[in-house]
Amino acid sequence: MTQSRESQISLDATPFYHCYVRCVRRAYLCGDDYSRGENFDHRKQWIVSRLKFLSYVYAIDICAYAVMSNHYHVVLHVDKERALSWSREEVVERWLQLYKGHMLVDRWLKAPGAMDEASLEVVYELIELWRERLYDIAWFMRGVNETIARMANEEEQCKGRFWEGRYKSQALIG
Repeated sequence: MTQSRESQISLDATPFYHCYVRCVRRAYLCGDDYSRGENFDHRKQWIVSRLKFLSYVYAIDICAYAVMSNHYHVVLHVDKERALSWSREEVVERWLQLYKGHMLVDRWLKAPGAMDEASLEVVYELIELWRERLYDIAWFMRGVNETIARMANEEEQCKGRFWEGRYKSQALIG
């Protein structure tokens, strides 16, 4: 019986996880597609660049990776303590490198002393939610997969799914 990812990932048990995801419709992630006479080796750099960028923004380190012709593997280390040590301003700065912010957070950044307590409470709750997401494997993998899928679909001038499904993950317990 399958388990939800939430129950599969326990940072208390281990901060190390092996994740992988495959392409759909016999699509090529990289390498030679002899049936179409195309080479997709440049996509390996897409994955490597995206992994490096996201590991800078998130509190998740890349321990190892392998990009194959129709899938990729990555070993991740979640550094929850690093994320918990970030100031609220740093969490917002990191979040805004990837996603849209929130009107109240924008006002807080400009004039934190001018906000009422109820608004401040909402801002602090949002920042804590963003902090949690910045050490969440699901959000990290989403950040890789969604971007690569959009780029590949644009390159191939097609629409629809690029990945076979959501990523698979396995805890690495020594």
